[in-house]
Amino acid sequence: MASGGEAPESWYLALLGFAEHFRTSSPPKIRLCVHCLQAVFQFKPPQRVEARTHLQLGSVLYHHTKNSELARSHLEKAVVPQFEDVKFEAASLLSELYCQQNLVDSAKPLLRKAIQISQQTPYWHCRLLFQLAQLHTLEKDLVSACDLLGVGAEYARVVGSEYTRALFLLSKGMLLLMERKLQEVHPLLTLCGQIVENWQGNPIQKESLRVFFLVLQVTHYLDAGQVKSVKPCLKQLQQCIQTISTLHDDEILPSNPADLFHWLPKEHMCVLVYLVTVMHSMQAGYLEKAQKYTDKALMQLEKLKMLDCSPILSSFQVILLEHIIMCRLVTGHKATALQEISQVCQLCQQSPRLFSSHAAQLHTLLGLYCISVNCMDNAEAQFTTALRLTTHQELWTFIVTNLASVYIREGNRHQEVSLYSLLERINPDRSFPVSSHCLRAAAFYIRGLLSFFQGRYSEAKRFLRETLKMSNAEDLNRLTACSLVLLGHIFYVLGNHRESNNMVVPAMQLASKIPDMSVQLWSSALLKDLNKACGNTMEAHEAAQMHQNFSQQLLQDHIAACSLPEHNLISWTDGPPPVQFQAQNGPTTSLANLL
Repeated sequence: MASGGEAPESWYLALLGFAEHFRTSSPPKIRLCVHCLQAVFQFKPPQRVEARTHLQLGSVLYHHTKNSELARSHLEKAVVPQFEDVKFEAASLLSELYCQQNLVDSAKPLLRKAIQISQQTPYWHCRLLFQLAQLHTLEKDLVSACDLLGVGAEYARVVGSEYTRALFLLSKGMLLLMERKLQEVHPLLTLCGQIVENWQGNPIQKESLRVFFLVLQVTHYLDAGQVKSVKPCLKQLQQCIQTISTLHDDEILPSNPADLFHWLPKEHMCVLVYLVTVMHSMQAGYLEKAQKYTDKALMQLEKLKMLDCSPILSSFQVILLEHIIMCRLVTGHKATALQEISQVCQLCQQSPRLFSSHAAQLHTLLGLYCISVNCMDNAEAQFTTALRLTTHQELWTFIVTNLASVYIREGNRHQEVSLYSLLERINPDRSFPVSSHCLRAAAFYIRGLLSFFQGRYSEAKRFLRETLKMSNAEDLNRLTACSLVLLGHIFYVLGNHRESNNMVVPAMQLASKIPDMSVQLWSSALLKDLNKACGNTMEAHEAAQMHQNFSQQLLQDHIAACSLPEHNLISWTDGPPPVQFQAQNGPTTSLANLL
C-alpha cells in the first residue's frame, strides 16, 4: 500500500494497474481484480475517482460474474450528476443490466434522462439514442424506435457527422422494412445511397456503410420475392465484403467524436453477407449453393463464438439453420433437418428472447417436416400454433399457404370450410395480403393444386400458367419445377401425352439441378407412365429404375428420421421447447402418399 507521503494518483494508478493485470490474465483472475478495485475506497478517494471506481467494479461484475445485484449497486452509485464521462457510460451499462433483469421500465427513464443531458457530448448522445431505439425494437414498439432514430439522424447532421447520420437512417430503414412501410423505404434508400457515395472518411467505415446499405437493398428485394432483380446488388455486396477483408483497421481516430462508431466488426459482416446469400439461394432454388455458404457461415460462427458471446451471433446461427433446414427437407435429408431443428430448439432454450422472436418459425419448420413424413394432423397442429405466434405478414402468408396445401392433400370434407376461408385470405387475383412476388406466385400454385384435385383442369391450367409466368420472371426455380410437373400430370390425365412430356422433361431437369427430391420422384413416376403409354419400353424401364432409386432414398431417410428421438418434437405445440426426447421404436407414419 502507498505511504502517506505519496500522491493519491500513485496508489490509484498502482491499484488500477494490478486490477487490469488480473482482469486480462489468462485465465482472468476476477476475484483479485475486484479486490484491487475495492481497495481504492480504503483511501477515501476524490469523488471523481470514487465514481469511476464504482463504474469499473460494476462493469467487471456485470461482464465476468453472476453477481448482478452487486454490479447494479455499484453502477447506480456511478450515475452521479457532476461527472459526465462516468455518468453516461454507467447509465448505458446499468440500462443493459436492468433489461437483463426484465426491469425495462427502469431502463427507459434512465436512458431518456441521459439522452436529455448528453447533447453536448456527441458520442454518448448518439450511443444512448441507438440503445433506447434498440430497447423499443426489442419490445416491438417500432414506431418509437423509428422516431428516436430519426432524432439521431437529425442530431448527427447538425453536428456534422454524415457517417453516423447514415447509420441512423439505415437502421431506421431496417425497421421500416419490418413495418412494411415500403413507400418510406424508397426515398430513405436514395438519400442513404447519396451519403454513402459522397462521404470521405475512414475506408473501413465507408465500406461498412456500403455493406449496410446493400444488405438493406438485398433484404428489400428478397422480402418482395424479387429473386432475379436482387442479383446485381448481391454481386456488389460480395465484392464489397472482399474489399473490406483486405483493409487494415485504421488506428487514427475520427476527428468528429460522433463518428466513433462501427456498425459491425468485419467478421460479423462477413457472416451477414453469407447469410443473405443463403437467403437468396434458398428462394431461387440453388440449394447446393445455399448449403455451401451455410457451411462457410456456420464454421465462421463457431470460431467467433469461442471469443465473442454477442447475441447477434446466435441470431445469425438460428436464421442460417432455419434456411438450411428448409433446404434439407427439399433435398430429401429429413433426418438431418430434424436434428438441426433440435439444434435451433437448444439455442432458443439458452435465450428466452431468441425463442420469443423465433417460436413461430420453429413451429413452421416442424410443420414442413411433418408434411415431409406424411404426419398431416401434426402438420396442421404445428402450422396452427405458428399462426397464433406470429404477427409478421410474410410469415403468416407462408404458413397459411402451407396449411392450405395440407388441407388439399388430406381431402377431408370436414376441413373444406377452413380451406376455403384460408384461400380467400390469400387470393392472388384480389387484394393479396403482402407485396411478395414469390408468395403471390405460390398462392396461384396452391389454387392450381386444389383445382387439379377437384378435376377442374382448365381452371388448374390457368392458375399454373400464372405461376409459371411469375416464377420465370424472377427465377423461382422450385415453383417453376412444381408447376411444370403438375401441368404435365394434368395433360397426362387429359390424354395429351406429347404436351405432358414437354412439361415433365424440363421439370425433371430443373428438379435435378435444384435438387428437389419430391419433384424428381413425381416426375420419374410420370415419365414411367408416359413412356409406357407411348410404347417406349426402354425409356419406361429407365424411368421406372429412376423412380425406384428415388423411392428407396426417400424411404431410408423417412425411416431414419422417424426413428430419431427428436421426432417426438412433432407433438410439441405449447410453451418452451422440450429439453429431452424419448427414443422411438421405429417409424410411425405411412409412406403410402409419399411414394
